[in-house]
Amino acid sequence: MAEEQSQAPAPSPAGQNQGQKNSGEKRDRGERRPGGGRDQRDERRGGGPGGKGGGDRRPEGPPEIDIEKLVADSLYLDNAAHAVVARMRDMDSGTKSQLRRLYNAVRRAVRAPENERQHEFVMLRARLAYTIARHSLRSLDSLERLLLQVTRKNDARGYERFRDLFEAIVAYNE
Repeated sequence: MAEEQSQAPAPSPAGQNQGQKNSGEKRDRGERRPGGGRDQRDERRGGGPGGKGGGDRRPEGPPEIDIEKLVADSLYLDNAAHAVVARMRDMDSGTKSQLRRLYNAVRRAVRAPENERQHEFVMLRARLAYTIARHSLRSLDSLERLLLQVTRKNDARGYERFRDLFEAIVAYNE
C-alpha cells in the first residue's frame, strides 16, 4: 500500500499546471503514463522526441507538384506520389474507392481524341474539385492545382504523366 502511494503524482501548485496547458499537450487528470508521462498520441501530435512540440502534426498545406519536373523526372513522380499518399493517410480516411473512380476518369480523359482531351481534363478538374469538397479530401488539393497546370499547358506528355502520377498514388494507397 505504501508503494502505491509513493508512485502517485504529488499535487502541484496551480501555477505550474498552466504551463502544460499552454504548450498544447493535454494530460489526463492525475494519471501517469509509463515512460515519463507521454503516450503515443503526444508523439503523433509532434510533442514527442524530435517533434516541434504541441499542436497537430499536419503540414500547413499540400506540397506543390511542379509539372516540368513531373514530365522530366520519374523519381520526382514517384516521390510526389508517396508524398500525396502520406498526406492522405494523415488527413483523410476511406478514400480508396473515390480515388479509383477518379483514376478511371483520368484514364478515360487521356484516351479521348486529341481535339477533345483538354475539355475532358477541364471537366475532370471540376469532378476532382467536387470530390475533394464532398468527401473532405484536402490531401488532394495539390493534385487539383497540378491538373490546372496540365490543362493550361495542353501537352499530351503532361496528360500522360498526370495519369502515371495518379496510377502511382492509387498503387501506393492500396
